[in-house]
Amino acid sequence: MPYKVDARGLSCPQPVVLAKKAVENTQEEVIEVLVDNAAARENVSRFAQSAGCVVEVTPADNDEYTVRITRGPGA
Repeated sequence: MPYKVDARGLSCPQPVVLAKKAVENTQEEVIEVLVDNAAARENVSRFAQSAGCVVEVTPADNDEYTVRITRGPGA
């Protein structure tokens, strides 16, 4: 079961900070970050890719997105 981070309503850089903490401090292979704006979606995706993770973005209702981060070999 993925570890979930709800970053809706937060302005940057908070969604990235929360995603980074989740990647660094959890043992789950998959982390799902919920965001509600395009800037947060892009920034969280960019962070995760730079950390060696695989990223999949799924649109949800009302301009919300789920950024699914799967740890890569070096993450």
